[in-house]
Amino acid sequence: MAEEVMAKGEDERKVMVAIDESEYSHYALIWVLDNLKESLPRSPLFIFMAQPPPRNYPFAASLGSARMYCSVSAVSAPDFLNSVKENNKKLALAFLEKAKEICASRGVNAEILTEEGDAKTAICNVVEKLNIGMLILGDHGLGKIKRALLGSVSSYCVRYAKCPVLVVKKP
Repeated sequence: MAEEVMAKGEDERKVMVAIDESEYSHYALIWVLDNLKESLPRSPLFIFMAQPPPRNYPFAASLGSARMYCSVSAVSAPDFLNSVKENNKKLALAFLEKAKEICASRGVNAEILTEEGDAKTAICNVVEKLNIGMLILGDHGLGKIKRALLGSVSSYCVRYAKCPVLVVKKP
């Protein structure tokens, strides 16, 4: 009886791989497909990518209420920032679709997700929202000093994600 309950719980565990455009993320995804394929739950593998918020573009702020005239149309600061957001979303979806194709080529059903925001907080928010059972990330191999100065998405997620976190290091 306990084995049935445990097996049922294992089948319902949601697994999420958080990716970015780096080779480390790609390696982590391939590692999951090579090493965890048999133990992946019957539900889809979730693949997540954060869309970075638009940076503070100084010249966009200088547009203010004035218009910047181009040969085709006028562009305002909000229009420019909305364009940046839309391009970030398109890029994220393109990476996610490629990751989904990689999974499908290996017989794994994947569901893709994206959200705007700082990667580390967006990942942890999605983990909590979807009740993810295991989060997998690639390690960018930052040294101790760079990690201390720049911060590390994987370090943050290990501390704050509401599930076990597996950090895959590229040899």
